[in-house]
Amino acid sequence: MEKYRSKYRIESTRLRNWNYSTPGFYFITICTRNREHFFCEIRKGEMFLNEIGKIADDYWSQIPLHFQNAELGDFIIMPNHVHGIIVINGMDADITGVLNT
Repeated sequence: MEKYRSKYRIESTRLRNWNYSTPGFYFITICTRNREHFFCEIRKGEMFLNEIGKIADDYWSQIPLHFQNAELGDFIIMPNHVHGIIVINGMDADITGVLNT
């Protein structure tokens, strides 16, 4: 982690020899910097998305429009992080060959 001197990010939890274009279910977590509440407000125990949260929700739903082999599973926006499941389906041989080089 010499490039960022551990200042801007943590070590990857990705499996070293795993090809993440392999079909499967992938659980994603994205956290905000310093765990700041960017996505929503909590009022009387209920969450309400703010403008940034609405953008995150909209962009999540657009993933399959940009990646034909992606399906979306459950997804939730929390005040300072996002959880979601992305399903990667089989890919065309030409595309897979490019990704594996």
